[in-house]
Amino acid sequence: MRKNLAIVPTEIIERKIYLVRGTKVMFDSDLAKLYEIETKFFNRAVKRNKDRFPVDFMFQLTEKESQNLRFQIGTSSSGYGGRRYFPYVFTEHGVAMLSSVLNSKRAVQINIAIVKAFIKLRELLATHKDLILEIDKIKREQKGQNKKIQSIISIINQMLNPPVNENKEPMGFRDRSKGKK
Repeated sequence: MRKNLAIVPTEIIERKIYLVRGTKVMFDSDLAKLYEIETKFFNRAVKRNKDRFPVDFMFQLTEKESQNLRFQIGTSSSGYGGRRYFPYVFTEHGVAMLSSVLNSKRAVQINIAIVKAFIKLRELLATHKDLILEIDKIKREQKGQNKKIQSIISIINQMLNPPVNENKEPMGFRDRSKGKK
């Protein structure tokens, strides 16, 4: 692979962050591409430093998770030319730890860019959470208003269409002479 020290745009990195087991993670193959090294060399470096990557920093996907993600993002099958093992995924802390394992100028720059992307996503999620809470508040208030409006409409309908009481004589002037000759 060519050695290019240009920083990868945050938007590209953000598209490579997935939600697995309720945690934002990045695939070993995506990280290897960003660092411009082959996935097998990337994973070898990580395995040589396994003690730096506890389960909350890095974990391997199960067969079911791997299958689900394969359908969602179109990764290659385990046949000829594809992966022969389940991918490893790295959390934000795992990505930060990679800087101590992969020691190059590119690795440092990419790590900084990835950490910034994670931070940006966290801020976006916090903003969306505030918006969702505000929308829920408006919906609750709207329900109360809807009940009041329905009550007013009901009263207006009663006024426009008063109930008919058949036992009462009609009100108003009645000409009694029409029936007599």
